[in-house]
Amino acid sequence: MEIGPIVGLVVFMVFFIVLVYLVLKMDKGFINEMKNKPLEGDHEPGQPNLKDELT
Repeated sequence: MEIGPIVGLVVFMVFFIVLVYLVLKMDKGFINEMKNKPLEGDHEPGQPNLKDELT
């Protein structure tokens, strides 16, 4: 039995579990703040977008 595929599967599963844990633990206020930010070219007149803030 080869060990390579088993190690790859274990690494993938650990990464996936850690990623799911971090997403579930993330602050919901931060998620709502990011959700309400306008996308590039999708902003209302008079509202600055990220491109304006960075220059």
